[in-house]
Amino acid sequence: MISFNTQVAIVTGAASGLGQVIAHKLLNEGASLGLFDIDEKALKEHFVDHDRYEEKVVLDLTDQEQVEQAVARVVKRFGKIDILINCAGITGATNIKSHEVDAANLQKVFNINFMSSFYTAKAVLPYMLANNYGRILHIASIAGKEGNAGMLAYSASKAAVIGMTKVQGKEYAETGITVNALAPAVIHTPLVDAMPETQVKYMTDKIPMKRCGTLEEAANMAAFIVSHEASFTTGFTFDLSGGRATY
Repeated sequence: MISFNTQVAIVTGAASGLGQVIAHKLLNEGASLGLFDIDEKALKEHFVDHDRYEEKVVLDLTDQEQVEQAVARVVKRFGKIDILINCAGITGATNIKSHEVDAANLQKVFNINFMSSFYTAKAVLPYMLANNYGRILHIASIAGKEGNAGMLAYSASKAAVIGMTKVQGKEYAETGITVNALAPAVIHTPLVDAMPETQVKYMTDKIPMKRCGTLEEAANMAAFIVSHEASFTTGFTFDLSGGRATY
C-alpha cells in the first residue's frame, strides 16, 4: 500500500464524485488534507471522522483571490503542501451542436474546468518550489484528447487542461515537482448521472470494455500518480479508458 504519512494534499471538488473518493483514500493512507468545494453541506456530511487531519474550505474556485487565501490557510494549518489534485469540474450543456452552444455556458465551463486548475496550481507552486518537492494532478478527460460530439465546452476545456499539464510538466521538471493529468473515459459519478442518457450511451459505446469505470479505479490510479513512487513521469496524461485510448 502506498503511504502518504506526513504529506499534505489539497483536493478540489472534494465534496462529491471523484474528488470525494480520492480525498478519503488519501486520508485513509495518512495524509492531511485541504478539502476545497463550494458545497459546504456536502463537505460536512462526507468528512466527519478525521477533523484532526482536515481543513475544510468552502470557496468559489473561479475566484483567484479566494483560491490564494484558501491555499494560505492550508499552509498555515499544516505547514506545507506536497500534493494538489484538481477534481472540480462540470460538463455544462451537452448533446448540442457547436452552433447551438451558448457563449456564457462555455465560459462558465472553462472557468470551472480550466481557470480554477490554473489558479490552484499557481497558488501552490511557490510552496512546492520552496521544498523542492510536489505532485500536481489535473483531472482531464478522454474528451479532451479525442473530442466528444455534442460537448464542445467540456471537450475544449479539458483539452486546455491537458495543454497546461504538458507546459507545467516541462517547466518544473528539474525541481522535484511532477505535473500530470488523468484522462478518464466515462466514470460513474453524479456528473455522469446528470447527463442525458443519449450522451452517456454515445461515450460508453466507444469503450471496448463496454462499461463505465468506477470511482475506486480512478482513485487508485490518482493515488499512484501523486505518490513518491511516481517520480520519473511528468507532463503526461494517463488514460483510464477501458481500452478506448489508441494513443
